Amino acid sequence: MGQAQSEDDREVGLSQIQELYKKFANECPSGKLHLHEFKRIFGITSDSTEEESAYMENLFRSFDANNDNTIDFMEYVAALHLVLRGRLEDKLKWSFKVYDRDGNGRLDRQEVKHVIKIIYKLRKHDHPSDTEKLTPDEICERIFERIDQNNDGQISLQEFIEGAQRDQWVMDQLRLDLRPTGWFINHQNKNS
Repeated sequence: MGQAQSEDDREVGLSQIQELYKKFANECPSGKLHLHEFKRIFGITSDSTEEESAYMENLFRSFDANNDNTIDFMEYVAALHLVLRGRLEDKLKWSFKVYDRDGNGRLDRQEVKHVIKIIYKLRKHDHPSDTEKLTPDEICERIFERIDQNNDGQISLQEFIEGAQRDQWVMDQLRLDLRPTGWFINHQNKNS
């Protein structure tokens, strides 16, 4: 309780990997998780909002390391490890990848606004009283003011990581809502 996890505790054990593989094989008999299956697992249906669907597409893309439009078992395990036990810097790198829709290694205002709007709507939907008084456009502008160190209108990975680590408000705004963590934990604990 309250103690830092040891290095051994953070590693996924062989028995956990075997259990994850059984669950993965059950959910994805083809050995590949496709976007529509990924959305179904996380409860995204035709009734879901456009923002929720876009959010899941960004998550899926960020876990598809080899860009083959599927998630194989190794990508699945890597995603689970990151979401459940990853270091802050790794999670920030992953968040940056989700934000960077065009994959050019830099975030422009349009990309940041897009994800901020998704996060804002998800937060507003889940906790209406918790949403900040600023609009998504104002949040985006404030983020750029605080972390675009060279004022070039783009945020590099280094600026993103340093800015988020330096400024708690920025960290709170950039933190992706990891609601799928609940699904991972529930599925990890089922049949245990």
